[in-house]
Amino acid sequence: MPDAADDPEREERRRIRRRRKLRLKAARLGRSRGGQTSKVHLAADRRCRPLAFVLTAGQAADSPQFIPVLEKIRVRGPVGRPRTRPDAVGCGDKAYSSHGNRTYLRKRHIKAVIPEKRGQAANRKNKGSKGGRPVSHDADLYKERNTVERLINKLKAWRGIATRYDKTPASYLAGLHLRAAMIWIKDLTRTTP
Repeated sequence: MPDAADDPEREERRRIRRRRKLRLKAARLGRSRGGQTSKVHLAADRRCRPLAFVLTAGQAADSPQFIPVLEKIRVRGPVGRPRTRPDAVGCGDKAYSSHGNRTYLRKRHIKAVIPEKRGQAANRKNKGSKGGRPVSHDADLYKERNTVERLINKLKAWRGIATRYDKTPASYLAGLHLRAAMIWIKDLTRTTP
């Protein structure tokens, strides 16, 4: 039986697989239930307007992208530096309820409107007094968590964004930014008399 190093066909197949994996990684495409996909992590304001985008492979988890999305937020005002720190962060998902995310928000003096997962609460209670205080969140502000989902529906009104026809992440992000600009312009023209 020939060794793997002696079989040129086998080596060629390995090289092709490696190149394919690198190409998919560069395009930020990854495995998901539906096949090769990518995932858009975003931040939105209360009026369903996009503030920041981060593009990852389809199998990427949500929680590790929380801080990179928040660090991309830049809202320009009439004067001065752009605003980079929101008053509160109300996520539509309990997936962002990690200790690292809460610590980051606490250091930046941002109010966290993220409920605690049942498992985290049970673990904290099992530790007794060493488990810390229960996590509090503003229930009224948490009711507005659907703004992100409504923004995603507005973005997916463009078929290219919904299906990701673009091969490169740069062109896909450009489409996201173009659609975001259209959402902002439409909202700003509607609110001004």
